[in-house]
Amino acid sequence: MLLVLAILAAIFLLPSPWSYVVVIAAAVWESAELAFFVWYSKRRQATTGADAFAGAKGVVVQACRPIGQIRVRGELWRARCEEGADPGEAVVVESLGPELTLFVHRDSA
Repeated sequence: MLLVLAILAAIFLLPSPWSYVVVIAAAVWESAELAFFVWYSKRRQATTGADAFAGAKGVVVQACRPIGQIRVRGELWRARCEEGADPGEAVVVESLGPELTLFVHRDSA
């Protein structure tokens, strides 16, 4: 956007030597901005699959004694909580087990 404004200003408003300076400065600024956003978007690895659930927080929907149901990230999952948890309690996912069962424990925080 800045580059477009600089080009329009260079064509219609600014005298000859300043028009080049403004367009070059705007192009440098746009390039630096693009490089920053590319760096910012690549600074972290995307986590998907079973690894994405470790540490996720959820809420018990159906009592886990030891098998029940929890809601994690808007989805219902079958869960196993060895210590037991009642509906409405917060839990933290430890891992994803066989048959798509989440192993969880009560959230201490």
